[in-house]
Amino acid sequence: MENQEHQHHESHHAGSPEERDYLVRGTALEGKVRAFAVRSTKLVEELRQRHDTYPTATAALGRTLTTAAMMGAMLKGEEKLTIQVKGNGPLGQIVADANAKGEIRGYVDHPHVHLPSNAMGKLDVAGAVGTEGFLYVIKDLGLKEPYRGSVPIVSGELGEDFTYYFAASEQTPSAVGLGVLVAPDNSVISAGGLIVQLLPGLSDEEIGAIEHAISTLPPVSALIDQGLSPEELIKWVLPDVQIQETMDIVFRCECSRERVERTLISLGYDEIHAIIEEQGVAEVVCHFCNEAYQFEREDLEQILEQTRK
Repeated sequence: MENQEHQHHESHHAGSPEERDYLVRGTALEGKVRAFAVRSTKLVEELRQRHDTYPTATAALGRTLTTAAMMGAMLKGEEKLTIQVKGNGPLGQIVADANAKGEIRGYVDHPHVHLPSNAMGKLDVAGAVGTEGFLYVIKDLGLKEPYRGSVPIVSGELGEDFTYYFAASEQTPSAVGLGVLVAPDNSVISAGGLIVQLLPGLSDEEIGAIEHAISTLPPVSALIDQGLSPEELIKWVLPDVQIQETMDIVFRCECSRERVERTLISLGYDEIHAIIEEQGVAEVVCHFCNEAYQFEREDLEQILEQTRK
């Protein structure tokens, strides 16, 4: 499935601004196929605003966040996962965290990356991500050691890279379609994705029919822009799908002033003392959400006291 998107130069967005982000999970062919689809427009736009991503960076981060949301829906309970895309392009690293409750956050090392469109007139995500490097998935399943899977980057467009990850690392043949449409003012018009996974027991005919449906699927970003819901996205490929679950998708960061204080305390007496002497104040910015925490001299002196305990 292609990940196609481009910068829009006219506004014809069918969806209303009230449309919420949500994800659906469904099965078809007696449970031998499972599918996830998500509308992630508000999530991607929130992170674009927080990190001030330029269009190509927005598309790359948006595709990764969208995949993280759907992979999060494959987890249970308190389980969570992190996706890291470490390519050799100018974006540096893309990171997205997700859990089974539909809470997502993420960032990109260099948000101010925008490249000329590629030969097809689309945002050049592969150029920004790079075509060499690795895609990592780390899952915290509540066990002693987290699960770690990694695959080499195969295209840098990300949809194909996640398709390869599922086949190679999780032995589940999957089709991944991702899309992010960016407006001339750099805001996100629409974002979303679809993952269709083939489980054991399918006949060659059934596999052929699904592969044909996937190969004729228009770009996911265009379908979402036309106002298709996540349910309708799945039905495009699997007309007999049974929806099992619907879940809201939200941006959520785990940072807090208390957590930042604990981090500062862990720096130790000498380090805090040096900050007070040299700067008198400190600002700590969360990598994931760009929230800035200010610490005045008296705050730092209290933290210094804590290091003595």
